[in-house]
Amino acid sequence: MNNDNYFAQVKELLRIEADAIERTASRIEREAVERAVELLMNCPGKVVLVGVGRSGNIAQKIAATMTSTGTPAIFLHPSDAMHGGMGVVTQGDVVIALSNSGETDEIIGMLPFLNPRQVPLLAIVGNVDSTLARKADVVLDASVEEEACPLNLAPTTSTTVALAIGDAIAMTLMRSKGLTADDFAMNHPGGRLGKRLTLRVADLMHGGAENPTVNPEAPWLEVVAAISRGGLGAVNVVDEKKRLVGVITDGDLRRTIQKINHAELEHLTSVGLMTREPVVASPELLAYDALQLMEDRPSQISVLPVVNGEGICVGLIRLHDIVRSGI
Repeated sequence: MNNDNYFAQVKELLRIEADAIERTASRIEREAVERAVELLMNCPGKVVLVGVGRSGNIAQKIAATMTSTGTPAIFLHPSDAMHGGMGVVTQGDVVIALSNSGETDEIIGMLPFLNPRQVPLLAIVGNVDSTLARKADVVLDASVEEEACPLNLAPTTSTTVALAIGDAIAMTLMRSKGLTADDFAMNHPGGRLGKRLTLRVADLMHGGAENPTVNPEAPWLEVVAAISRGGLGAVNVVDEKKRLVGVITDGDLRRTIQKINHAELEHLTSVGLMTREPVVASPELLAYDALQLMEDRPSQISVLPVVNGEGICVGLIRLHDIVRSGI
């Protein structure tokens, strides 16, 4: 088999799964969707997702997506439920069961023990005439015409459709609950995503004693010493009230000395070296946004003076500091 055949097969299998999702979007019943969202929106407890095998994997993913987007959810394996795990299901919860056949023994076996807890049952099922569908309060049709598997056996298209339904429900809940970016960030404090949403300039900047500054009248040799001492490749120029006047980078220093008449070096001060009215960041600015300030411009810059709401220069942040943070 040549590489062209591999490519053609992958494209065809992607089309099969994409077409299945499109058919689901056309077929799914409005009343069932609205009832499902209302049950979950008004759920005073948690959402408990159950499934076996590949459906169990999808149930775990939906539970994780819901939890991270403002709807507390957990995964419960039906076998565990029958051996003590059922205790996690309490009145006020909503149970979502996933099964392509709708006849999964472990799920059907646990259904009678949900009744005393008076919890609504929502089924994402591939067979709307199944036992699970008949027992459910709400049925979301996840049936497919064929699996992407060449033998039409391995759960592929069916699990993709079930996951798409779960994601669509979770995102609808997220939007309906008015989850903000700050709310989302509180649920994602770790990893690159969490850092982009939570890490601020104040967390990374060089402030206090590490904030390299010179006054506007400082001789150029004093500027050189300040840049070398700070080790940041730049220095902030501030007035007597610590308000920012400009910034001087290694590049500013080199370019000025190259073009100036050496006889004039004796009189060269910060004012003659600095960039006036530089781009600045506030301490509260997200570090990721500061990164965009540096990069999304015709000529990139590598440092930003940090100025607080009172106009006081409180630090310096470098592109290197942000990149090193892992954003």
